[in-house]
Amino acid sequence: MPRIGDFYKVVVFLPPEYREKIMEAVNSAMEPIYPHYDMVFSYQMVKGCWRPLAGANPYQGKVGRLEEADELRLEFAIRASDLDKVVDAIMSAHPYEEPGIDIYPFIPGREIVGS
Repeated sequence: MPRIGDFYKVVVFLPPEYREKIMEAVNSAMEPIYPHYDMVFSYQMVKGCWRPLAGANPYQGKVGRLEEADELRLEFAIRASDLDKVVDAIMSAHPYEEPGIDIYPFIPGREIVGS
C-alpha cells in the first residue's frame, strides 16, 4: 500500500503555448505510475500576475511593472524517486526565469504500478 512520501502531486504554472513541450519533458523524465497509461495530466486556465524586479529578465512583461496574463495550471502525480528528474525537466523546458512549481505529498486512491 502506498505511503506518504512515496508519491508527489506536482503543480506547475506555464504559458498555454508551452503545454505540450512541458508535458512531453515531464513524461520523458518519469516512470509511469498508472497501469497501462502515460501522459496523465490535468490542466486548467488561470490568471497569474507578477512584477519583475531589477535584474530580472522576464519572459513576459517589463521590470517594475505589474504584469497579468493567462496561464495554464498543469497538475500530475509522480513517484518520489522521479522528483529531481521531473523538476530538472520542467526547468529545462519552461520559459520563465522562476517557474511556479508546487509539490505536495500524495497518496493515490488505488493501487499503483510497482508500489
